[in-house]
This record gives sequence, structure tokens and C-alpha cells, in this order.
Amino acid sequence: MMFCRGFSWFTRIFVAVVIFTGYSHPVPVTESYTGVTLHTLTTDNSESLTVGRVQQAEEATAVDLGALLDAGDGAVVTLLAGDNTRLVAHRAVLAARSRVFADMFRRVTVEGSSSQLVLSDTEGPVLRQVLAYLYTQQVPQLPSMAPQLLVAADVYGLSALKAHCEQQVVAQLSVETAAAAGVIAIRHSANRLKQAAVAFIKAHLLRVMATQGWAEAVVNDPQTIVELTHLIAETPTDTSTPSAGESRTVPSSQPHSGHSDDGRSPATAVPPTSPQTTPQPDDVAISLLRDLSGEEKGKMLIAAAKEGSVSKVRTLLTVGADVEAKDENQLNALHFAAARGHVEVARRLLEDGADVNARDRWRNTPLHQAAWNGNPAVVRLLAASSADCNARDHTGNTPLHDAARRGHPDTATALLEAGADREVRNDDGDTPLDLAKQNNHQQLIDILGSS
Repeated sequence: MMFCRGFSWFTRIFVAVVIFTGYSHPVPVTESYTGVTLHTLTTDNSESLTVGRVQQAEEATAVDLGALLDAGDGAVVTLLAGDNTRLVAHRAVLAARSRVFADMFRRVTVEGSSSQLVLSDTEGPVLRQVLAYLYTQQVPQLPSMAPQLLVAADVYGLSALKAHCEQQVVAQLSVETAAAAGVIAIRHSANRLKQAAVAFIKAHLLRVMATQGWAEAVVNDPQTIVELTHLIAETPTDTSTPSAGESRTVPSSQPHSGHSDDGRSPATAVPPTSPQTTPQPDDVAISLLRDLSGEEKGKMLIAAAKEGSVSKVRTLLTVGADVEAKDENQLNALHFAAARGHVEVARRLLEDGADVNARDRWRNTPLHQAAWNGNPAVVRLLAASSADCNARDHTGNTPLHDAARRGHPDTATALLEAGADREVRNDDGDTPLDLAKQNNHQQLIDILGSS
């Protein structure tokens, strides 16, 4: 029985390979599953495909198929991407092409057989392209996805794919993408990209630093941005000898390795008159953030509140971000923190003077947001900070109406404890109890119906 199943798998894969290689009909085939176009290998003497490459592909395919033949029921594994996308692949193919996957399967075997691998750091579309590469050894021609594929190639130990992605990212360096490219290059040891990004940023420094991409990189990865700025400072703009009358400038900060590439201490044209110290990374990051416009700081504060990052919120407030900055719908950082249940972020915003009763375009307060989304801990925090428990939105609904409509008994209880009026009616004449009944929320009916 095991042999039959194995032979069945072998037959299916063999037929697929025959079709793919154009054995009978050399017609292009589009593989919709991976989202890339796979072209057949014709049997003529095409100049673009050498005999050696064909032999290598055939040998690799034979190894993979042989492993599948012996694998039996354990041939297939489900990969769960970070966005919960599920992809199915063959263990033998993945293990043969990636030492990282091979190590994963060995660990799974030791810990107990599993038919699923969770790859939370890789999103579904990127993982699809990685699998396409592992099966076909063809580099996806998707320039817009090249940065993400570079990261994935580094994670899964695919050096050839990583090198190709580096070329693609370098080829599309721009003022808008340079900062992100530099961060990726440093974090994933992409030296060619790092050199190109540093040179590009140095040549367009002011324009790059004025982009949203630079601002986001400063907030999201300040340590790497600090390292990037050190590299920019260390890279000479022109290696030619200065002409007469020109002064030779020297970066104030030394290389973070403590020495130059040749092992000698960096030379200085003029000895400093007073000791100079390299700024601490946090100081550099703060300095970079202070140079951003008020609008940029406000946008980043809202983004940090959405994310729930207390440290980013604290840093942005320190450099002067407006705690009342709003988006196009008049929602501020406290609205988003309340909606998403980020208690500590909400606390930090309140400590910095955020208006606890701020209104968005629909007249919702942060308490409305917390009630609608069922965040009782935030409700208690806002109530303790003098939030109006009976504030009405543009249709007359109070936070208690929202909790009742949405079915959040714990939130409704917190609102009642804070003094919310259970008898108040909205513009349609409904009380919170009426809304609970209309939506069949029995637990809320019991809570709101009791005196």
C-alpha cells in the first residue's frame, strides 16, 4: 500500500515535469497558484539555455522526485504564512533547496511529526514566490516585491535568490525607497545594496531625509538608522585630492567598529581643539526626529498609537509631536488607542494632555471607540480621567448604546459603574436596553434590565 501511494505520487509529479519541460508540446504554461509565469524548456538548441543548465535542472528534479517516492504519507507539508495564508508543498523539495527548511523538518521530526510549519515572519504573497523559486529555480521578476523577497531569501538561506533581489532593489533605488533599502541592507547583510544605498542617500541627503520613508524608518528602527547615518558620514563624497583653498572635512563620528577598514585609526586634517564624543544612538535618533515637520510627527504618532507601541509614542511626544494631531476623519491618537485596546498607550497620551473627550467627524469620543470595540480596561481608564460617559455621537448614541448594540457585557458593566445613564435615548428613541433586545444580546438584556 505504501509503495502504491508512493508510486502514485511519483507518477503525478513525473507527468507534471513532462508537461513543464515541453516534452510533448513546448507551449508556455502559466501557473496561477504562484502568481508567476513559468515558461517551458523547449527541445531545440536555444542559445538562451545551455545543455549544462538543462542537465543541472534534470539532476535536481530527479533527486527531488526520488525523495518524494520514498516519503509516502509524509511527503506534503502545509506552510502557514504570517497573514494566515496556507500553502502546500513537498518536504523533499524544500529540504533539498533550502538548508533552513531542512533544519526545520529535522527539528519537527525530533519534536514529533507535524504536517504544518508556521512561518509567521513571511506574508502569503512573498511565501508563494519563495515556493515558486524553490520548485523552478527561476527568480520572480517582481520588482515591487524585491525588498520583501530579499528578506525572505536571507531568512531561508537562499543566497542566489538574495543576490538577484539585491540587484533588483539597487536598480530601483529612489529618493522614496532609499531609506528602507538601507535598513534592509544593514539588517540582512546585503553588502552590495548597502554600498549602493549609502552612496545614493549621501548624494541626495536632504531630499531623502524629507521623505515619509525616512521618517518611518527613524521611528520603526532607530538603531539601524543610526548605523546608516554613521555609514553615510564615513563615506567620502569625493576621493580626489582637495584643490587649493578647500578645507577637508572629517566626520565627527568614528566608525562604529572603532577603526577604519585598513585597521588604522582614521586620520584627521586638523586636530580637534576639544575632545569629541560620538553621540549615543538614542540621541541621534531624537535629533533626526526633531527635524521632521509637525505634520509628519503627528502622522507618526497616530501610527504608533495604532500599533500600540508605548516607546514610539513616548519618543514622538518627547520630540514635540502634537498629542491632538488628527487624521482626515478627525481621529486622533487617543481615539485609535481606545479603539484597539492599547491601555498603556492611552495612559501615556492622557498624561501628556490628550483631550479625553475629543470628537471625530461623527462626534465620537475615545470612550465611544472603546465601547464599540469592547475594551473595558480602556473604558475604566478614560472614565477615571473624567471622560463624559453620556456623550452623544451624531445620531445621539452614547458609549453605552454602542456597547449594547455590539454585545459587550463587560464594557457595559464598566460604563454603568462609571455612571452611564441606562435610560438615555438616542435620536431613534432607543435606550441601550432596546438595542440589546434588537440584537439578541441576552447577557446585556439581563445587565441593562436589572435595576
